[in-house]
Amino acid sequence: MKAKIAGSEIAYEVAGDGPSVLFLHAFPLGLAMWDDQAAALQVTHRVVRFDDRGFGASAPGDSLLTMERIADDGAALLDHLGLERAVVAGCSMGGYAALAMVRRHPDRIRALVLQDTRAGADTEDARKNRALLAEKTLKEGAQAALDAFLPKLLGATTQKERPGVVERVRAMVLAASPRGIANALHGLAARADSFPTLREVRVPTLVVCGEEDTITPVADSEALAKGIVASRLEVIPRAGHLSSLENPQAVNAAFQSFLAKLP
Repeated sequence: MKAKIAGSEIAYEVAGDGPSVLFLHAFPLGLAMWDDQAAALQVTHRVVRFDDRGFGASAPGDSLLTMERIADDGAALLDHLGLERAVVAGCSMGGYAALAMVRRHPDRIRALVLQDTRAGADTEDARKNRALLAEKTLKEGAQAALDAFLPKLLGATTQKERPGVVERVRAMVLAASPRGIANALHGLAARADSFPTLREVRVPTLVVCGEEDTITPVADSEALAKGIVASRLEVIPRAGHLSSLENPQAVNAAFQSFLAKLP
C-alpha cells in the first residue's frame, strides 16, 4: 500500500488489530527488516511499518532525509490510518527519528522502543565520512553503501553462523535507491544531539541493544536508559547492530514483555 504524504508516495504495511505499534527502520534497509516482529506482534497488536523516502518501495525525496522528515512522515501515516497514538519503535536511524518524534509529536507516542541507537550527534569525522560515502554511492550505486556498511551492521556470530540473515540484509540494502541512500547519509550527518531530548521522554521506554553491536555499542544504550525516566535496558545475546534480524526470538520476547505491561 502507498500513502500520499507531503508530496511523496510512501510505501507502508499494516497487519493485525489491537493497540498500534509504529516501526521505524534502520539505515540503509526498509520496512522488511521488521518482518519477524510483525509476524509475532500482529496477533495482539496493529503493526504499522513504512519505507523511508528512497528505501524499499518509497520514492526518494529531492533533498536530504532528515530525522525530522521521518518523524513527520510517521505522524502523517498515523493520521492517514486514523490512529491517534502508537508505541513507536525505532532501530538505529529509526531510533534517531523516534527521538525527533518525541520533540515534534510527543502526543502521538504511547510508549517508546529504542533499538541499537544512540542519543549523540555525529562527530566531525563521521560527518565527513558520510559525505564521502554519499558522493561515492551516487557515482557507483547502492553497492558502495553495502560494501561500507555490511561488515559493521551484523555481529560476529551472525557473520559466521547465519548466512541467510546476511543475504536478507544484502538484498535490502541493494533495493535502496542511490539517491535515497545519499539523502539519508546527509540527513544522518545533520541530526541534532538528542541528549537533551531524553529528559523530555515521559512514556514507558524499552532500550534494546545487541551485545555484539559495534556501531552503537551497549554503552550507548546504557546512556539512553540512564537518561530516560522509567526505562529499562535489554541486551540481546549473539547479535550486533540489527538485533531484531539477528536474534528475533530474543527481541520479540523483549518486545512482547514490554508491551504486555503497558497501561
